[in-house]
Amino acid sequence: MRSPPRAVACFALALAAACAGGCSTLDYYWQGVEGQYRILQAAKPLDTAIAEATDPRIKARLQQAKEIRAFASASLALPDNGSYRRYADLGRPYVLWNIFATPELSLQPREWCYPIAGCVNYRGYFNEAEARAAAARERAAGDDVYVGGVPAYSTLGWFDDPLLSTFIHYPQTEFARLVFHELAHQRVYAKGDTAFNESFAVTVEEVGLERWIAAQPADVRPRLEAERARSERLRREFRRMIGDARDELTAIYASPDPPAVKREQKVAVFLALRERYQVARAGDVTLTGYDRWFNQDGGPNNASVAAIALYTDEIPAFKALLAEESGDLPRFYARVEALAAMPRPARDAELAAARARAAQSTAGTGAALS
Repeated sequence: MRSPPRAVACFALALAAACAGGCSTLDYYWQGVEGQYRILQAAKPLDTAIAEATDPRIKARLQQAKEIRAFASASLALPDNGSYRRYADLGRPYVLWNIFATPELSLQPREWCYPIAGCVNYRGYFNEAEARAAAARERAAGDDVYVGGVPAYSTLGWFDDPLLSTFIHYPQTEFARLVFHELAHQRVYAKGDTAFNESFAVTVEEVGLERWIAAQPADVRPRLEAERARSERLRREFRRMIGDARDELTAIYASPDPPAVKREQKVAVFLALRERYQVARAGDVTLTGYDRWFNQDGGPNNASVAAIALYTDEIPAFKALLAEESGDLPRFYARVEALAAMPRPARDAELAAARARAAQSTAGTGAALS
């Protein structure tokens, strides 16, 4: 692990770069320095954390984490470094709180730019009160705003990211997903393209989970498969509802109607979305896991819908690319790295072409079966 002084030096460099153009963001960058430093200070080697754990569930999960981490590098070609080989108990429900913002009549998320990570569609805070204060400022300026708690994040290989208490109690399959997801960010990252980065990481987490389950002993595979199937079913239902609402909103915002009419239509779409969720929830109580998303800050809005889209929009394209490489992950990563190096317009065009090939292939398969 890089030492805490090294961590402070890197973040201080980022802070200095930001302040070269004016120090209005000084407080924001300083909370990043302090927050990252505290996490690194709290992290202990897994063997130490296992020996010290008094909760048998945490002890067992940390032991499992060692196996999951080894699988990630040996079988998924993800970085073999110090990340997720240490554990930090943070004593809070989330490590970060991200704020997302969009204009009142748009689903296009705002961007914030940083010296190391480039431009991203969210702004992260280690302190919830500070995140909500920042969100209030964006809301006062007229934007739709969403504040989402974050269980884990990647420093993109700058530091050795530890396992955190914020996700240690996740179901085993969700825990593995998250480790694979965050390591994927260290494998490939395109500056300034949040949808590309998140959809790539979700693709890796999904194929990684499938392969990890297949590698488990026969007596535990059925339980893990059932756990994964349940999670996938809930995700599909949630994404379907959000996708339908997003399509409706996109059409409304693109229409020539006056703003007042669009506002009324927007309210109607979100009311209908909440009603659809309540109906679905009544038929399947396991959907209650999404209650927090639907109830936070007065309910869904443009920003919360846009935040979901950032993690899912390009998944079909990445899955198509992986299939074209016959599931070979190193070749897939090389292809994605080449995309990440392209200018944004060229990269978007390549992903659109991949989506089209996937849709054509699916349509062809459906026609053959009909």
